[in-house]
Amino acid sequence: MSVAILRQGDYLIASVLADLSDSEVVSLRHELAELVGRHRSRGIVIDVAALDVIDSYVARALRSIVLTARLRGAHTVIVGIQPDVAIAMVQFRLNLEPLRVALDLDAAKDLLDRLTRGDAGDGR
Repeated sequence: MSVAILRQGDYLIASVLADLSDSEVVSLRHELAELVGRHRSRGIVIDVAALDVIDSYVARALRSIVLTARLRGAHTVIVGIQPDVAIAMVQFRLNLEPLRVALDLDAAKDLLDRLTRGDAGDGR
């Protein structure tokens, strides 16, 4: 799979290294759900900086990962969306609820710290 998953304290950090096939996206969702349970992780950071495109399928897959993680007791933050990718996502009006995003890993960890303490408001 083109994703490296590291554990850092209570968080999992999944770095997408290349475009993912449909089956790799499904495998990533299953692996993250399993790792959240095994390590009792409270948060996931998904770094998508290597992606040149986030189409409707990948956006739905990210939403699915977020919802699955939430059901397993973990918050998820997406980082590394490239400017051109963000513009295209807005132009295509992709439904990004309930995705939370941050500019970089440090901001994502800060957001997860607030979310796991319960004082993040809407998480933006």
